[in-house]
Amino acid sequence: MFTIEHEFDATVITLIDEAGDGQRPLLEDITIQTFDDRVVVEQADADGQAVARIVFSIEQLDELRAALDLPEGNYRLERS
Repeated sequence: MFTIEHEFDATVITLIDEAGDGQRPLLEDITIQTFDDRVVVEQADADGQAVARIVFSIEQLDELRAALDLPEGNYRLERS
């Protein structure tokens, strides 16, 4: 399950773990905040004491998107 919310300066997507009964322990929700110039991914650790945060530039996000559909290798996206 996921939610999408549009705030004043960002779009916030929350990914909610919904493993079936007994399949595996549930993981904490992942929050993705998209701004004009960056994307922030956050997830609390299992005991809720700390939050892991990763900040992508828009260019890095473009590269990640491309990498999901490419075979193993080295690549450079041409920017226009």
